[in-house]
Amino acid sequence: MSLHVPTELLERAERGAVEDAEFVACVRESLPYAWQVISDVVADLETGNAEFADNTTPPPSESERGQLLRALASDAIRGGLERHFGVKLAFQNCHRVAVFRPVAVDGDEYRDFVSVRGQLLNQSPELRDC
Repeated sequence: MSLHVPTELLERAERGAVEDAEFVACVRESLPYAWQVISDVVADLETGNAEFADNTTPPPSESERGQLLRALASDAIRGGLERHFGVKLAFQNCHRVAVFRPVAVDGDEYRDFVSVRGQLLNQSPELRDC
């Protein structure tokens, strides 16, 4: 799953730095499912007082799963999304995306979520081939 980079944006990138806002807009247009999942989880976080919020709903198709994997596997995309939304993203399996408040990154819930133990406890037979 690649980004669909408009010619103008590609030309600007060839000449030098690109603004975060332009890059994030490209991500939003190229990976709409991933954008929606992350936007929804950020909205959930903003409505409460919890240190994090997460999505546990599997993507409806392999195409959507690919979008989510692309968004979270790329350091540049993940970093752009984190800066845009003002959160720290964490990812388990093929669909479990969590957003943490930046102040929570040093906390127990974040450390538990990104730990080896947390990863193992989030496994199940139906997710092995996702």
